[in-house]
Amino acid sequence: MSKQTETIELKNGDSYDLTAGYVKKNINGAEYRMLAYNGSIPGPLIKVAQGAEVVINFKNNTDMDTLLHSHGVRMDNAFDGSQTTQEEIKPGELFSYKLKFPDAGMYWYHPHVREDYQQELGLYGNFLVVPASTDYWPPVNREVPLFLDDILIENGQIRLSKNEADHTLMGRFGNVMLVNGEVNYSLLAQKGEVIRFYITNAANARPFNFAIAGTKLKLVGADGGAHEKDQWKDSVIISPSERVIVEALFDNPPAGGDTFAIQNKTPNQTYTLGSINISGEPVAVSYAKEFAELKTHSAITQSIDPFRSYFDKALDKQIKLTMTMSGAPMQMQQSMGGGHMMPNGQMMGGSMMGGSPDGIEWDDENKMQGSMSNTDNVQWKIIDQATGKENSDINWNFKKDQPVKIRIFNDPNSMHPMQHPIHFHGQQFLVLDRNGVSQTNLPTGQAGLVWKDTVLVPAGQYVDILLDASNPGDWMAHCHIAEHLEAGMMMKFNVQ
Repeated sequence: MSKQTETIELKNGDSYDLTAGYVKKNINGAEYRMLAYNGSIPGPLIKVAQGAEVVINFKNNTDMDTLLHSHGVRMDNAFDGSQTTQEEIKPGELFSYKLKFPDAGMYWYHPHVREDYQQELGLYGNFLVVPASTDYWPPVNREVPLFLDDILIENGQIRLSKNEADHTLMGRFGNVMLVNGEVNYSLLAQKGEVIRFYITNAANARPFNFAIAGTKLKLVGADGGAHEKDQWKDSVIISPSERVIVEALFDNPPAGGDTFAIQNKTPNQTYTLGSINISGEPVAVSYAKEFAELKTHSAITQSIDPFRSYFDKALDKQIKLTMTMSGAPMQMQQSMGGGHMMPNGQMMGGSMMGGSPDGIEWDDENKMQGSMSNTDNVQWKIIDQATGKENSDINWNFKKDQPVKIRIFNDPNSMHPMQHPIHFHGQQFLVLDRNGVSQTNLPTGQAGLVWKDTVLVPAGQYVDILLDASNPGDWMAHCHIAEHLEAGMMMKFNVQ
């Protein structure tokens, strides 16, 4: 059976053995054969100091090829763990990843081969990079990592094919939601405790709108560490592969009880993911006063300052996110909202029903069509607006330390307009503009800028980013809906 997730603290120069293999796991009283790193779902929480270099000796004990990608980590290119940098690791083989961690914050590791299959079955874990500066984060009583995930269980089975990815239309939305691999996750807290939560979305496709009923959240960080300024939030949106860092004070449970509900609040429904239960004596050391303050993080502002002169530069690159369909089953064709099949087998005209006013699909809105979609009949595309090149035919060349301004436009007229979380390997970026709303001069009370590696682009909207282009090598950028990546939604770029 799967075991409890361990916390492993590595010092500079340490090595650690990490193995991917099969485990049995209990979900809602039933036992399933799943995948795990070192026998736990999530895999070990690996804590390292900012600036440390460690070696992860990775062994593949599964029956599939795999790779280990350290998501968001600005490591040397050779150890990116993607198909652009190494051969896939075959069953029984080992590979040693030499990783360095220049940035504080929460990062994660996962496969980069058939993510839709391997990650869905439990292959994911966190790196927590402890800041070099002791006052980088506000003081708290405790730090707790939370992995948000979901899994699709139908008729008592997790149906996945090793031959091809399915559910490529919307991505595989699960019908069971998990926190740290558990249904109805629970955490004990003391009255008055301030907890910093490091939240990672490991779902294949589902975005979460995370909330804790009865307490406000203090947003302090995201993918690449701290925000310039703290901000109060009722909830925070986290798309697949993004991280969000929030703090919460547990002093007065709602309705006089002793429980705070962990929630996923979508426009149509509120899901309870778990609970935080107050018990025992009040906390011995109170950080309520510090929690009440919204801090400005001067170190983050200083790290961004050299890039401000590039904020207003002209766009260097523009990409469009869209899709085509070919050879779709008749039932899918009939739901295309006016689309028709062309002689070449592609669907043209009209778009599939579904979609929310905010440009985000919070649930699987086309279950039947989604279940019939696969890599043969759905092609998700990144298109270079200047050249017309698509997906892996795109290979941009950038000069090191010459920031690049990129517009990512999510086509509202595609066959199925929906959100896409776009991830750039090996680099970090700043989000400058969201659909015409500048992010560089937000009003007082807003969180300000933060270094990112993944950005959610809702349907019909655009996002402008400034890529730092600091890390040399051959890299990739792609949609982090796992099934969209399998359906082609990936491009390449080079920094030299």
